[in-house]
Amino acid sequence: MRIAIIGGGASGMAAALAAPETVEVLLLERQARLGRKLLITGNGRCNLSNRNAGPRGYHGADPDFTASALRAFGPEETLKWFQSLGLFTVTEPSGRVYPYSDQANSVLDVLRFALDRPNIRVLTGAEVTSIERKGKSFRVMTGAGDFPCERVIVACGGAAGEKAGGCRLGYRLLASLGHRITPLSPALVQLKTDWSGVSALKGVRANCRAAVRRDGRNLSESEGELQFTQYGLSGPVIFEVSRDACSGPGTWTCRLDFLPRTEERDLFAALAARRGTKLPAEELLTGILHNRLGRVLTRAAGIPGNAPIASLDDGALRRVCRQVKGLTVPLTGKLGMDSAQVTAGGADTSQFDPETLESRLVPGLYACGEVLDIDGDCGGYNLQWAWSSGRLAGRCAGKGSL
Repeated sequence: MRIAIIGGGASGMAAALAAPETVEVLLLERQARLGRKLLITGNGRCNLSNRNAGPRGYHGADPDFTASALRAFGPEETLKWFQSLGLFTVTEPSGRVYPYSDQANSVLDVLRFALDRPNIRVLTGAEVTSIERKGKSFRVMTGAGDFPCERVIVACGGAAGEKAGGCRLGYRLLASLGHRITPLSPALVQLKTDWSGVSALKGVRANCRAAVRRDGRNLSESEGELQFTQYGLSGPVIFEVSRDACSGPGTWTCRLDFLPRTEERDLFAALAARRGTKLPAEELLTGILHNRLGRVLTRAAGIPGNAPIASLDDGALRRVCRQVKGLTVPLTGKLGMDSAQVTAGGADTSQFDPETLESRLVPGLYACGEVLDIDGDCGGYNLQWAWSSGRLAGRCAGKGSL
């Protein structure tokens, strides 16, 4: 029996390695090499898993669809698997897992080495153009030739990160076989703003609690590192709250609390104690926040930078506290799919069996990874889904015969 796996990314490689060695596996990758997107994950460090990964960390029409795959091959099984492949890893207190080398290529290399098996044929530069159903079998058409097979696994990934290999091929192939594709949008992506203060803060990083709001109501909230950019807001905390931002009409804002573990009354007391100095107001938040951020927030409170701190009354200090604890930045949109780390939306999971990832419409057809309507939180969740779903699809596709 031959299994054709379309896509040589994380889920595709996992599927190939999970298939029984008695099965012929054809791994088709349209690019010149396997796993190109892996090399840019985690800023080149490859955040390959998260020990806290579970259905609550995923999104889509049915996040619980992930439960079976995660139960069969969760974070612990993933780390043991990578250890068996020769990869050393390190787990951060947050649960994020990285290769000990801090290099994404270490993850890709052990996978490539593992694929060197007699039953696995890797064909790069082979973009699939179509899949034809032939009775109980399939024919996969590519620019490098046509390949008959008994099983097909669509592991093409999503549309995010197009410059690094993201594409819409998987959606097109599954749609051609009768599958519904839910609306696609960028997730884990930077947010844009026209707030005037952002230009002075380009490159500044700060820990904060961020909340995306629509018409004054919180939609999503997270805590972590924020980075200001020339167009707006970036960093892990923004990725976490970006999924549903600017997704419809309304007034969209992001509320930032730069001291989430400090009560406003305690911050007020600390600032009031500084009235005994001869420093100007632009130094009011020195030692508390990044200097540039402190100056911008003081100005946002309507206080001239050259005003003496000693001259500031309680009202002025409270305005500064409100800016520190609740700066409201207007949002004008989010960056596009090419800047996103993952795609929200995809193949409708109700048309696949969560226990096997086999299509309910086309027997012998499987899908895994980002091509499905599943996207995870920032911090290793999406790669964990790739390993878990890829392993499940590969193992199940290799069982028995139709």
